[in-house]
Amino acid sequence: MALVKEFSTINEAVQAANSLHGRGVAENEVFVLAHDDSITDTVADHSEAKKIGVDETGMGTAFKNMFQSQGDELRTKMEEIGLSQDEAETYEKTLDEGKILLICKDDNQSSFLGY
Repeated sequence: MALVKEFSTINEAVQAANSLHGRGVAENEVFVLAHDDSITDTVADHSEAKKIGVDETGMGTAFKNMFQSQGDELRTKMEEIGLSQDEAETYEKTLDEGKILLICKDDNQSSFLGY
């Protein structure tokens, strides 16, 4: 299971990711995802959050994602790091609205819930 928080701006997402890291959440447990790859890149570059990449999805999924629509790719990435299919569909709609997601793979991180 993974925990998800939504943010409206790059600055909010960066601050939240860095705050989580400062409270002991491991860097390899927090991921950023946005509909716009440049937003995902910016948050990842300026925070302790990671992009969901080959290490998390595996080569087969990464290759398959090259031929999927962006929505399908985003849902697949979310499912690969622990969200259910229903959750991934719901959050993909959130991404369509321009939100930025921080996803924590370790659901025992109480500091993530408190942010």
